[in-house]
Amino acid sequence: MTSSLSSGRALRGLGFLAMLFPLAAAAQQQPAGSVSGTLLDQANGQPLPFTNVVLLRAQDSSFVAGAETLENGRFELEKLGLGNYLLKASAVGYKGFRRSVSLTSATPSLQLGTMKLTPTATQLAGVTVQGERAAVQESLDKKVINVEKDLSSVGGTAVNVLQNVPSVTVAADGTVSMRGSSNITILIDGKPSNSANSGAGGNRLEQIPASAIERVEVVTNPSARYDAAGAGGVLNIILKKQKKDGWNGQAVLNVGTRDKYNTSLSLNRRTGKLNAFGSFDLRDDHYRSRMWSDQFTTREGRELRTYQQGNNLRHQQNYSGRLGFDYTLPAGQTLTFTVEPNFNRGNNTGTQLATLSGATDARIGSTFGVTEKVDNIDNSVDYRRTWEAHKGRELTASAGYTYLNADVIVAQRNTEGTEDLREWKQDLHVNLHALNGQVDYVHPLGEKARLDAGLKTQYQTNEGTDDFLRQQTDGPGFDRLADRSYQYTFQEYQQAGYLTYQQEIGKWRMQGGLRAEYTNTSGEVLNGNGPFRLSYLNLFPSATVERTLPTADQRVKVSYSRRLNRPNFMQLLAFPLYQDQRTYRIGDPSLRPEYINAFELGHQITMGQASLTSTLFFRHTDNTIQRLVRVDEEATRLYGAGAVITAQYVDNFGQATSYGAEVSLNQPLAKWWRLTASGSLFQNTVTAATGNEANRRVVSGTARVMNSFTPTPKLDLQLTGNYRAAAVTAQGRIAPVGSVDIALRQRLLHDRAALTLRVSDIFNTQRNRTESYTEKFRAEYYNKWESRVGYLGLSWYLGSNKPPKKIENQPQGGGGGFGG
Repeated sequence: MTSSLSSGRALRGLGFLAMLFPLAAAAQQQPAGSVSGTLLDQANGQPLPFTNVVLLRAQDSSFVAGAETLENGRFELEKLGLGNYLLKASAVGYKGFRRSVSLTSATPSLQLGTMKLTPTATQLAGVTVQGERAAVQESLDKKVINVEKDLSSVGGTAVNVLQNVPSVTVAADGTVSMRGSSNITILIDGKPSNSANSGAGGNRLEQIPASAIERVEVVTNPSARYDAAGAGGVLNIILKKQKKDGWNGQAVLNVGTRDKYNTSLSLNRRTGKLNAFGSFDLRDDHYRSRMWSDQFTTREGRELRTYQQGNNLRHQQNYSGRLGFDYTLPAGQTLTFTVEPNFNRGNNTGTQLATLSGATDARIGSTFGVTEKVDNIDNSVDYRRTWEAHKGRELTASAGYTYLNADVIVAQRNTEGTEDLREWKQDLHVNLHALNGQVDYVHPLGEKARLDAGLKTQYQTNEGTDDFLRQQTDGPGFDRLADRSYQYTFQEYQQAGYLTYQQEIGKWRMQGGLRAEYTNTSGEVLNGNGPFRLSYLNLFPSATVERTLPTADQRVKVSYSRRLNRPNFMQLLAFPLYQDQRTYRIGDPSLRPEYINAFELGHQITMGQASLTSTLFFRHTDNTIQRLVRVDEEATRLYGAGAVITAQYVDNFGQATSYGAEVSLNQPLAKWWRLTASGSLFQNTVTAATGNEANRRVVSGTARVMNSFTPTPKLDLQLTGNYRAAAVTAQGRIAPVGSVDIALRQRLLHDRAALTLRVSDIFNTQRNRTESYTEKFRAEYYNKWESRVGYLGLSWYLGSNKPPKKIENQPQGGGGGFGG
């Protein structure tokens, strides 16, 4: 065994040096023998991609060659000498496979055909032993994160889950970004999440409990198969849906410090050709925060200062469910129906104290409140067809309908410092309907090539009102101010089609594709800007080339894609949405899409049980959409009462570039300890918004370290640290931030239950601090929310469900170098 390990490590080390110094490796005569075959799942006949295959010498079990199967399950070991060997294949969740092979002068090359691996699900005296899915799985175009093994999101939402996904960062306000870009596309079960991407009332991610998520797919440089929208990439959140026979399920109860509660129940029953599934989730949370802002501006030759500080309490209630069924039809066909209702209620109350100096000196105290009522329901039907006689051939189709109704009321009342103590309100109502349909077809061309094609259509209509209300002087009633109230309509239609071709030639894999997208957007703000219409047709090419290096445990990949970022309706419609009485945001109907060219170069090497992945990336953006801030001179004069009123808006302004590197290391330090570390270092350059200074650039980065411990067979412990360095914007700077989380899970009652304890941000360091400045304006903003929270959770497993037996942190990739 020692000899085998030493030989394997030596060969890997030589392979790594050969990659770094290719000129030092002289060409030598290589043996011409080979072994090839295809690995399939014995249960369903599907290919087993990315499965380890090794060839050992029969006489001493020393390592000879190794490879990973491709997406179609095929592998090939080349340049082998004649002799007797032992072929071994291993995959997580499957029994090991062994087969003796012999290469002779008469048969120097063997084609073994298809070989089937048996899943490790064995019934023993009423106890089911299930194979475990790896925590991170790599494929040609994406990286799959199995979040069931992540303890640091227990009791949280999809936002908490994404905080620990490689290449992803989450800001204090819930904004999700990848490599510094928040322009990403979020999919739920592979379908567009209109409420997550449109900016309409409420954040859909905060309404999805972490316990309902099975895995997250990360695509940093998407192929033509994916929507072109999303400059930073694509995140696909896959929800849990059991398919085991009989009754199965899981009940979860979590209690958090300072009034935080959430519970969920998921059930499924599979009998014959029918699999019915459903879930219900309830969340009731209270969060506290404090903030301050310091703003300076110059008006009429005099500097005005507005300093605000406040505290607030946010009470959030969410009720969500999921109900559906799968039905197996003849001839490899499956039909799935799903309904997902979601109801969100929020109440955010607090106090503010504003200190004004300059033109007037005053202290103005006020109370404020934000109430949210967001109801949405997603309906979908999915169809899948496979052909037993033609492996890999597949036809899928889906249709979906989303309805969202939101009512958000922002209210504020001065309590001191002014003569007028009447309350004002802004009532935003959103009514959204969205339809989408998609058809995809995969056609294999032999064992080493395939053709993918698809069509997609989306239609969204959205109408609503934005009423400004002022309390009456002689009573509790409110009057609607017509000159400050608006009504809007918005429609968007998209049509897309794509074609991709993938080919394997020896150790090379290549994929190229082209996507065409047509967009037609129209809208109007009554009592505001007149109607507008945008219409554009674009082509989006993509290409990927991957090479397996001679040592077979190294891969190099280069990829390119062209993408765009469409402005959403909140960015296009020009009516003000007040965050408080001195700050609002407003859209711009003249806004146009930004276009991005993205390149990646990645390398992955496996050395024993350790894995190192690195990625170099470059992204160039034209017609950049940038978030900006300006002083509203007219509003300041009419309504400021000595204070500065600022507007937040977006504009197409210049260009932006981002380039850098990401590295990820996965290393077992002991049988009970595994370390996973990843980091990025990149430079962002944006066109300065002032017009009279050089482009703004900064070197920034992120770091994540995860330690996973198994001190006893039934106890798991996870310690996670995250850090995001400072970054620049067109008008300012975002301060760095970091945090440390700890969590443990103890399995109980013969694995029928599990007790989980988690503490987020144990050093209470998370906060958001930004600076913004223009020629006549500068400001600093600070927000500290309740980030140090303790959660105690109990999970009860029903049927054959079991808690994960251990945390298996597999190689996390270099931010998509081999995952997108």
